[in-house]
Amino acid sequence: MDFEKLTVKKELQGIEVQFDEPLANYTNTCTGGPADILALPASIQEVKRVIDWTNQKNVPLTVIGNASNLIVKNGGIRGMVMILTKLDRIKLLANQIIAQSGALLIDVAQKASEASLSGMEPLSGIPGSVGGAVFMNAGAYGGEISQVVKSVEVITRQGELKTYRGNELRFGYRHSRLQDEDEIVLQATFSLKAGNQEEIINAMREYSFLRASKQPLEYPSCGSVFKRPVGHYTGKLIHDAGLQGFQIGGAQVSKKHAGFIVNVDHATATDYMDVIHHIQRTIKEKFDVALETEVRIIGED
Repeated sequence: MDFEKLTVKKELQGIEVQFDEPLANYTNTCTGGPADILALPASIQEVKRVIDWTNQKNVPLTVIGNASNLIVKNGGIRGMVMILTKLDRIKLLANQIIAQSGALLIDVAQKASEASLSGMEPLSGIPGSVGGAVFMNAGAYGGEISQVVKSVEVITRQGELKTYRGNELRFGYRHSRLQDEDEIVLQATFSLKAGNQEEIINAMREYSFLRASKQPLEYPSCGSVFKRPVGHYTGKLIHDAGLQGFQIGGAQVSKKHAGFIVNVDHATATDYMDVIHHIQRTIKEKFDVALETEVRIIGED
């Protein structure tokens, strides 16, 4: 799409705006084509201004958090991409933590441990933002974010502000109603319990150790690629199919954890997609199991 850059900058004055920006600079896979326009708002008011502008100009809007469980295709994204990582404030209020959508889960967990509050420990190693974690009900080691969410403030695509209680979010496995209604998380309130600080810190260290020992953190990746199919473990299926170490271009099925695809040598998003499709075909042929992607895939080929 063609945009008059000076006009856009003037109309969105005060908000950081970039043009033809490679999204590989922001994704955990280090892949992805350019965004026509990239906005990085630093407040809820700026988020609303971006949304109102896209509606007035009839410009498509794509919203990205920490881009830790995301693949952006090589063709990039047309229209406006809004990245929310600058919305990163975290506030403590008695036994609750209020965190903006761009705050990292590890930072929220750290804040909780400093206040001797328990509940965030299993989530502390997930390399995602609050917004993305709530949007997809992120989880690890038996914990899910749905277990600690008290309420969530969102903004609709029409710029309307809304608040949901945790039990209104229709949480499921890697799912929330926000996916169905395409609403944007602004901040979440977590309800935690008073605990023993030493035990909380030790639990976080244990989860960090487990993650580092089992996951290929030494390479860029998009995290866990596939949802767990009923009655199976995805990593075991991929391992048993002989796909560990399988590689197309620079994208490789991790030799450390078969549920991950890592960027070992300047991979492109197309390399990632080709590996994903090969895994899905192979697992279907060998075990008659259909693997669904957990990673979010967006953009143009």
